[in-house]
Amino acid sequence: MSQQNDTTHFGFRTVRTEEKQGLVRDVFDSVAARYDLMNDLMSGGVHRIWKNALIDWVNPQPGQALLDVAGGTGDIAFRFLDRARHIGAVRRAERRDMGEDVDEPPPNTAEAAVTVCDINVEMLKVGRDRATDQGRLSGLTWACGNAESLPFPDRTFDHYTIAFGLRNVTNIDLALAEARRVLKPGGRFFCLEFSKVVVPGLDAAYDLYSFKVLPRMGQIVARNREAYQYLAESIRKFPPQDRLVEMMEEAGLRQSKYRNLSGGIACIHSGWRI
Repeated sequence: MSQQNDTTHFGFRTVRTEEKQGLVRDVFDSVAARYDLMNDLMSGGVHRIWKNALIDWVNPQPGQALLDVAGGTGDIAFRFLDRARHIGAVRRAERRDMGEDVDEPPPNTAEAAVTVCDINVEMLKVGRDRATDQGRLSGLTWACGNAESLPFPDRTFDHYTIAFGLRNVTNIDLALAEARRVLKPGGRFFCLEFSKVVVPGLDAAYDLYSFKVLPRMGQIVARNREAYQYLAESIRKFPPQDRLVEMMEEAGLRQSKYRNLSGGIACIHSGWRI
């Protein structure tokens, strides 16, 4: 971004700051219907392992409230609710085994709650349709909103997650500050994002795949080569692991740390509101 804050990057292009949000929206409008299919194809299904690793670190519990930002298709939200339900069922079974009188909750009722917030209406439509198709009729709230100015009160959520969305934000500093604002004291921020490859030799192969294979795949499957050219470019413009830790600390997220996945192709960052 320039010193006057009037320009930013959209992939490798320099654009006016006020243009980026619309350009990103156009990208996801165009690929929303095939977004999950493309994720499976371009990662060989590994994105599911990465998302499960994120949920393992979040460690959902019954009664917790999660805000999942840029999570329109519901991937993280569904995993969070399923894990929280499982933990709740295990605890009830343990109490019954100890002879306690435990009332079963109503069928298909989540003890945890997730608010999915996405700036892109088309992505939210995909997530809501998926939830309906899977019979997920409770525990979910869908909201259209910007990560830089979230439409939620201060100190509302136990956890904040953003998976493969932070690099699309125009002002990452603002998004991090908003994440801290809506977290309860003791709440935790998690970001799953593509990052900087740290394995020697893998970086060259990854560049070849990103800039030669992905755009072609996007052209064939999602009918949008430019969207996946932008994906490859936006990854390279995203702050590397240690710099993102610094930005999180500057935003007031404490004890920030990260875990590399697949040699740094992806990475999970975590920080607390204390």
